[in-house]
Amino acid sequence: MAVTIRLRRMGAKKRPMYRFVAIDSRRAREGRFVDMLGHYNPIVRPATISIDEEKVFHWLKEGATPSETVHTLFSQIGINEKWELLKQGKDATGVEIKTMILERKKRSRKAKKASVTEEEAAK
Repeated sequence: MAVTIRLRRMGAKKRPMYRFVAIDSRRAREGRFVDMLGHYNPIVRPATISIDEEKVFHWLKEGATPSETVHTLFSQIGINEKWELLKQGKDATGVEIKTMILERKKRSRKAKKASVTEEEAAK
């Protein structure tokens, strides 16, 4: 069974909350999951995350692969950095796991257009 760590949508209409779950990769987004690893609430500012590190590291050790979104969230809160240190056998007690994610600065239309034209010019 190929296990994936991904987000499961919860909450009301237009008020999403997500759970981090370990799930068989062939199952649906809302399907039956193997283990619940934590919560992510993007509605509040700053966005909050609560996660059970031991469960996450257990599933990563078992070979579970995080989805792209989960990988991005894990790197923002420090899980990926801690996991790399643990894989190498180094002491990871100095790495602090964050519980909040600050909002990224939004790019204006001009900035987006300028970056697209720079990429086209580079080709």
